Amino acid sequence: MENSESATAPTMEMEEIRSFHFNAPQTDLDDLKRRILATRWPEKEPVNDQTQGVPLATMKALAKYWATEYDWRKVEAKLDALPQFITEIDGLDIHFVHVKSKHENALPIIVTHGWPGSIIEQMKIIEPLTDPTAYGGKAEDSFDVVVPSMPGYGFSGKPSTTGWGPDKIAYAWVTLMKRLGYEKFVAQGGDWGGLITDVMAVQSPENVLGMATNFPCAVPPEINNAAFAGLPAPEGLSAEEKKAYDQLSFSYKHVSYAFIMGSRPQTLLATADSPVGLATIFLDHDQPSLALISRVFVEGKSEGLTRDDVLDNITLTWLTNTAVSGYRLYLENKHPFVAPFGVKVPVVVSAFPDELYQAPRTWAEKAYPNMVYYKKHDKGGHFAAWEQPELLVNDIREGFRSLR
Repeated sequence: MENSESATAPTMEMEEIRSFHFNAPQTDLDDLKRRILATRWPEKEPVNDQTQGVPLATMKALAKYWATEYDWRKVEAKLDALPQFITEIDGLDIHFVHVKSKHENALPIIVTHGWPGSIIEQMKIIEPLTDPTAYGGKAEDSFDVVVPSMPGYGFSGKPSTTGWGPDKIAYAWVTLMKRLGYEKFVAQGGDWGGLITDVMAVQSPENVLGMATNFPCAVPPEINNAAFAGLPAPEGLSAEEKKAYDQLSFSYKHVSYAFIMGSRPQTLLATADSPVGLATIFLDHDQPSLALISRVFVEGKSEGLTRDDVLDNITLTWLTNTAVSGYRLYLENKHPFVAPFGVKVPVVVSAFPDELYQAPRTWAEKAYPNMVYYKKHDKGGHFAAWEQPELLVNDIREGFRSLR
């Protein structure tokens, strides 16, 4: 990987913040195209749906576009236009985007991506948050936005020792915000970012003024355990809660990748050698988003995510060779995915219908006793910032207004 990261003298402070830019060598892009075109395909699946995994037709359409039409340099130019930096925290280089608002009294916010993701997920919400007047908002709703790459993801360093789970990442994020001069701030995230944001709020309530999540950790533990075990829905659930339970139970039946990554991440090393193999794993995150992406590539539809959106994220992971290092977070995690953490700070909840489960208000109120905002949306899925940026931005603006 080539970049123009500024040289660092050994005598400089460990807390130094260095500017960062990335320019992929053309030889790497040529090699990527060669590997895609050389893919050895299996036969078509013997079903006409996605019950056996990512459909062959989806992957062939993706590979054809990736090899013949996709242009990495377009997203590289967008990345290059953002203020990017590297700083070392606890022995590991952490990459982050830091965009300050031109408006006064901007509220600092740290936004965390998930898997299979990167800072690509958040690029659509940065400008609306930092410059709200240009996107239908008010100057008093402005934010200073920090978007870090999680350890082992994108341009951040790859941990060479164990221990970089959500708790340590949450600690690192607070350290980062303080290093940037933000003693008090708000936080937002989805997927791993949602879980890490919950942990951050519990660990450092003196720093985290409030948090927002589009992946609420709000499922009562006994209900979460029953869904994980594939048991029938418990008695006494409301219609809304029963729907959420069925969604969660269904999701748990289709996350085989998480079990492999949570126990044998190194076994997936072939995804560091095959771009189509990497893309297949990335697409099989959850059934609704896989269906959406299939429609985008096979049917040419546009439903929030474009073909370039999907491939921007996968290509970033390929070029940085961070597939396996990203998987390891599943092994490092010691927390249940959607059970409450005991967050006491003010909380903003965005509940999207095609998430792993759409959090009922009743569960959210119990999990987050200081919930200041709840919005149940009628469209959108797991990658909210990426797929429905306007809805998420509006939730963040309105939800945090009372904390300014």
